[in-house]
Amino acid sequence: MSEDSQIPSQLAAKLYIVATPIGNISDITYRAIETLQQVDLIAAEDTRHSGKLLSHYQIKKPMFPLHDHNERQRGSVLIEKIKAGQSVALISDAGTPLISDPGYHLVNECREAGVDVVPIPGACAAVTALSAAGLPSDRFSFEGFLPAKEKGKQDKLKGLLEETRTMIFYESPRRIADTVQQIITILGGDRKLVIARELTKTFESFYSFTADEMLQWLNQDTNHCRGEFVLMVAGAQKDSDTIPQDALNTLALLKEQLPLKKAAALTAQIHDQKKNDLYKWGLENL
Repeated sequence: MSEDSQIPSQLAAKLYIVATPIGNISDITYRAIETLQQVDLIAAEDTRHSGKLLSHYQIKKPMFPLHDHNERQRGSVLIEKIKAGQSVALISDAGTPLISDPGYHLVNECREAGVDVVPIPGACAAVTALSAAGLPSDRFSFEGFLPAKEKGKQDKLKGLLEETRTMIFYESPRRIADTVQQIITILGGDRKLVIARELTKTFESFYSFTADEMLQWLNQDTNHCRGEFVLMVAGAQKDSDTIPQDALNTLALLKEQLPLKKAAALTAQIHDQKKNDLYKWGLENL
């Protein structure tokens, strides 16, 4: 083991952001386990839920409840403990803290107070789902949970109408069908969707359909709306998506011998296409 990968027996008085499993209890790194074993205090979203994980790995540390309802009030207490020399780990119920989970206000206050914050990377449902979805992953937009109220949800989706990146949402079982219906209404029934359900658990599954087909599938069986969901939505098509294939072939061929900007300019002349569209396509694909 290299020196950089070793954790000292006495952790410095800092805030450690520790990612925990999203499904399978083995979704945790050695570094995360070692950090949780050695900190003085563990701040958890739900101490009873996280207690099961800590018990599994035989970690016995004092716990401190920190969740959406008390973070603003209790964060200062943790900062004072760190300033007094204690090391503190922050964990959420599942995955990486702050990603649709509590922790933002604490981290922000730590930064303002000059308290060091150390990320201990690991599982994240959004990235895990995207990695196996088959949608473009070079550029994506994480949108978290959509608003529960209908108007708020509609307004949010309308604001994403021209978003060209793959969009990632978290959604609850009781709202997943309504969300897909709103996507059909606002983004179109032919928009490609992928649902990742029960990630890293026994019944992990992925479903890829158009929005119209996805709604039909959800309504076929009430069991299809059970579980924990990551919903991924293909981005809106750009003008460059309509570039003829022969023009793309020419661009790729010229790019082997010329700078991209020159290759795009020549391809545009040959095929009567827009130079900027060809250049943008080349940046993303060549």
